[in-house]
Amino acid sequence: MTGAVLAKLLAIIVTVALGWVAGRMRWLGDAKADPARILSNAAFYIFVPALLFRTTARVDLGALPGGLLIAYFVPTLAMLLAVYGVQHLRQRRQPRPEAARPTVRAISVTYGNAVQMGIPMAAAMFGEAGLGIYLMLVSVHGLILLSLLTALVELDIARSQAQRAGLWQTLRSTLRNTVIHPVVLPVLIGLTWNLLGLGLPALVDEVLQLLGSAVVPLCLVLIGLSLAYYGVQGHLRGALGVTLLKLLALPALVLVVAHWGFGLSGLPLSVLVMMAALPVGSNALIFAQRYHTLQAEATAAIVFSTLAFMLSAPLWLAVLARL
Repeated sequence: MTGAVLAKLLAIIVTVALGWVAGRMRWLGDAKADPARILSNAAFYIFVPALLFRTTARVDLGALPGGLLIAYFVPTLAMLLAVYGVQHLRQRRQPRPEAARPTVRAISVTYGNAVQMGIPMAAAMFGEAGLGIYLMLVSVHGLILLSLLTALVELDIARSQAQRAGLWQTLRSTLRNTVIHPVVLPVLIGLTWNLLGLGLPALVDEVLQLLGSAVVPLCLVLIGLSLAYYGVQGHLRGALGVTLLKLLALPALVLVVAHWGFGLSGLPLSVLVMMAALPVGSNALIFAQRYHTLQAEATAAIVFSTLAFMLSAPLWLAVLARL
């Protein structure tokens, strides 16, 4: 692992630790005030929408590498739907199932830390050419995964609440709550803005960039706060399972599909596999907070996978070097 990536990893750990200290010392209030949820809501309703809108409004849609996108997102979406389906089957045996549990587990297994860890990793390991490929993938990574996950969780919630409602009412509720949503709505508006060829005024772009830049430090502090307030007791098994799937199973699936299915090799293959091998992203915790489900497990999975990445990253680089 290069020095640049290790420095970024250590910076993430230190920032999370600061959040944990703030939580333990109750600098932001006691458990009744629930500062972790307040910060999560700020990220979900203000900062993340600004980041998503600016990203979709500015991305060069014509320059996106279609083949690489398919090679990455086919296995990733397959893993997402597999985890989601298995969790649904397990829920049937539960006396009081949680509607959002399958989706929170699915996002934890498939949504990587693409910005804080991924960008310095790609720049340090693959140079300018690899970073260019990586940034193209990152530009649609959140848009594709978060939009699908939002639709799935809103459908599950609508079905759980519609005991006497018909199919049409359930679908209508799902569609409304999916579109009018802090994740999906800015994406749709941003894509429309992009397709119309409208540029962002300098002041608007500056405001959006300022708000979007707060997402990373805010989410890292939130992880530390959540560790302090929720703990991980009783959630270690689930968090370890998520960590193994994220760091080992997902990159293995991407490797098989991209290399033997699409014939990729060399730099493009390495970028795709290492992107899949990234630790769990902080959006998993924001999702868990939003739907009041598995907050402690999502927090633990982020911490465990980030620490374990120091061991799994060299492993995948060694595998790729042999292909």
